[in-house]
Amino acid sequence: MEDKRMNRQKAKLTQIEVCNTALSMYHSGLVAGTWGNISGRVDDEYMVITPSGMDYERLAAEDMVIINMHTLAYEGNLKPSVEAVVHASIYLDRPEVNGIMHTHSTYALTVATARKPIPPVCDDQVQILGGEVRLAAYTMPGTKEMAEEVVGALKERAGALIANHGAITVGRTLTEAYVGSQVLEKAAMVYINSQSIGGPVEISQEDIDFFHDFFLNKYGQR
Repeated sequence: MEDKRMNRQKAKLTQIEVCNTALSMYHSGLVAGTWGNISGRVDDEYMVITPSGMDYERLAAEDMVIINMHTLAYEGNLKPSVEAVVHASIYLDRPEVNGIMHTHSTYALTVATARKPIPPVCDDQVQILGGEVRLAAYTMPGTKEMAEEVVGALKERAGALIANHGAITVGRTLTEAYVGSQVLEKAAMVYINSQSIGGPVEISQEDIDFFHDFFLNKYGQR
């Protein structure tokens, strides 16, 4: 019983964090209208995700939907984002991931509509996202096929593009996933802009490995 109460409290805290991050995402310009979605892991069974098709500025913490990652059953009267299956699949595949951001930001979507990956061109990109930002193939939103494509594109990565759709980032915390979404958008912008001066020079795999390991294990205050 004690563990159950602790999980319920954690779910409420996760609802607050997801709601606050959704507002930050909206005001940052990473999405337009009601598009995009955010989630946070509660435990090995449950996650919290933004509801489907609701104005971000009208959201309250209690509107964030608590959903079972294994069955996709959810609590309350509000439907979860249609892409809950994608978020759940990522959490079940990546136990270290505790936050997910799905955005429709302009530069990332531009590269995604060209159906190209983003090569490893920025040092913060390779530190946080792990290297090249791969492209998940085009699939219908909110389907198991999309979930499979995204999980594959995210292997050993913290960010991916989704063809003709947008971008997705993951993190050990929701804050880390949010920073990753900003870094991915910047990397997409730099990649596009660099084409006008001859194209980017890619960072070597040796340096990618060093930078990413540094970020995961040595960066910041421990």
